[in-house]
Amino acid sequence: MTITDTPAPLAAADALTRQLLDRRSEPAESPQLEALALAVTANLPVLLWGEPGIGKSAGLERLALELGLPLETVIASVHEPSDFSGLPVVGDDPARDGVPMAPPAWAVRLAARGTGLLFFDELSSAPPAVQAALLRVVLERRVGSLELPPAVRIVAAANPPSSAADGWHLAPPLANRFVHLRWTHDPRTVARGMTGVWPAATMPLVAPDRVSTAIARARGVVSGFLTARPGLAHSLPEDAEGRGGAWPSPRTWEMVLRLLATAGAAGASAEASAAAVVGAIGDGAGLELLSYMEELDLPDPNRVLADPGAFALPERGDRQLAFLTAVVSAVRSEPSRRRWEAGWQVLAKAVEAGVPDVAARAATDLATMRDPGWPVPADIDAFVDLLRLSGALPGS
Repeated sequence: MTITDTPAPLAAADALTRQLLDRRSEPAESPQLEALALAVTANLPVLLWGEPGIGKSAGLERLALELGLPLETVIASVHEPSDFSGLPVVGDDPARDGVPMAPPAWAVRLAARGTGLLFFDELSSAPPAVQAALLRVVLERRVGSLELPPAVRIVAAANPPSSAADGWHLAPPLANRFVHLRWTHDPRTVARGMTGVWPAATMPLVAPDRVSTAIARARGVVSGFLTARPGLAHSLPEDAEGRGGAWPSPRTWEMVLRLLATAGAAGASAEASAAAVVGAIGDGAGLELLSYMEELDLPDPNRVLADPGAFALPERGDRQLAFLTAVVSAVRSEPSRRRWEAGWQVLAKAVEAGVPDVAARAATDLATMRDPGWPVPADIDAFVDLLRLSGALPGS
């Protein structure tokens, strides 16, 4: 027997283990897995929070398998800051060429493939210096002197500081770069998994014909809500635990905009969309936004542009602003003379309703889209003074 041979009793045991590891997946409703898939589809950094041993890593492995993406796992807590910022490599003439920062092997592999899932595990066990080094990786996608390809998705996992080994609260700048998802276990899913069957990730597939409407609606919703609730544009929690989670900032509102647009274009479930939105801006702002969206009920802006005379302007001011913002965004996504003129017909409804101030910002944005060869429509008359002051009207 050579040194590499496995003794017969252990070979049989290894064969048994391989059979136990032979698993399959089946379609099943899992809002938390769908929310993860939605955020990954939107290419936003995601952080899974959950107690040890409940399947965070396994859920990500299933997602990578469903996407057909290579998975690179990096245990953040066992690395030094230089592993993310890069190690200096001195060349022949550093005064002329500078000193490049060499990236680690996992970053080089991802760059060579051009795509993949980058998984930072045990994030809450990483000391503050390592968390600071990760800021550039998560936000700018740079590891040393290497820039990760845009198609690389970033996901992290963390245990609550109370149950993490040498746990730390996340620094606010790092926490504000993630969509935070609570990862829990379902006893029925675990029981089913013990039979060798686990739920498959339901991937939201973006439909190209829905993109324009989805973007327009998302812009209208977020802009209208922040106009009504300006105090939530940026709200840093007072306690360390809150600052280490999801909270509203201009950066996370950009995340919400992308999540809502992706969810709308992909037909994602309401449960998954809600979990992702709350994961970006926190419980308070997230629940307010979801309640606002339930009452808003925006019409399809592209249908309105197709027949601008057949709709009625909403009565509430915040709904009016959200709707007009959505209409202007729809024109921007597919500009043409017909759609641009239809946009002015829509804005004229606000003048007729006695609320031209609500349409003022939308009118300025719409005016900047004018092709020099398009004639000025009559519906613009109510906004002439405003547009001259803003410089959006030719000859002002």
